[in-house]
Amino acid sequence: MSDRVETNASKVVLVTGASRGIGAACALLAAERGFRVVVGYRDDHAAGDAVVRAIGQAGGRAVALRADVSREADVLALFSAIDGEFGRLDALVNNAGVVAPASRMVDYSLERMRRIFDVNVLGSFLCAREALRRMSTRLGGAGGAIVNISSVAAKLGSPNEYVDYAASKGAIDSMTIGLSREVAAEGVRVNAVRPGLIATEIHASGGAPDRVERLKHLVPMRRGGTAAEVAAAVLWLISEEASYVSGALLDVGGGR
Repeated sequence: MSDRVETNASKVVLVTGASRGIGAACALLAAERGFRVVVGYRDDHAAGDAVVRAIGQAGGRAVALRADVSREADVLALFSAIDGEFGRLDALVNNAGVVAPASRMVDYSLERMRRIFDVNVLGSFLCAREALRRMSTRLGGAGGAIVNISSVAAKLGSPNEYVDYAASKGAIDSMTIGLSREVAAEGVRVNAVRPGLIATEIHASGGAPDRVERLKHLVPMRRGGTAAEVAAAVLWLISEEASYVSGALLDVGGGR
C-alpha cells in the first residue's frame, strides 16, 4: 500500500446517494484510497450492497446504510448507525440528489419543486449539520472535510429543462461558501465539486437518457465526463493534499 492509503486506513467517509453514478464512483475510489466507507442509499438496497461487495472484494471495508436524506429522522438514524459501527467520521460527501423530467417552469408542480429542494438542499444541510456535530474541534471532534456535489447547472441555469434543479445547486454553492467560513477555525474544510455533463443514470431519471450524447457539442472538450473523473476531484478535496483548500467550487465540466 502507498503511504497515502496507510494514512487513511482508520478514516471513515460517508457518501450519500452512493448506490450508483457519481456516489458509487466516490465510494469505490475512497475505499481504494484506504477509507472505510459508508454507502448511503435511499431505495435500491441491492445496488448499495453491490457497491459494498465490490469494495470488499478489493480488500476494503464498507457498510450500506439506508436513509432518505430529506427526512430528519432518517438522517439522525444514519449518523447514529455510523457512530455505532465506526465511532468516528472524518469526511462527508453530500452527493444524494434528484432531478425531475425536463420541463419549463410554467409547468412545474409544487410537489416536484418541493421534492427537489427537500432532497438536494435540505438533505445536504441535515447531513452537513450532523457531520459537523461529530467533526468540529469546537465540539470535541478531530476535524474533517465536507464535499458537496453541486453542478455546473448552478451557473448555467438549465433553462427549458431543470431550472429548479439548477437553483437547488445554486443554494449548495452558497451553503458551501458560507459554511466553509463558519467552520474554518474548527478543523473542518468545506468545498464543492460542480460536475458538468456526466454520463450517469441521472439523465434517464430526468427523462433524457441520450442527453450526454445530444449536448456534448456544447462542451469545449467535446465529450461528456465520467463519474470516475468527478470522484477523483472529490477524493482530492477530502485528502490532505487539499489541506489549505476550503470554500472552493471546483468545476469538473470539460471547460463548460
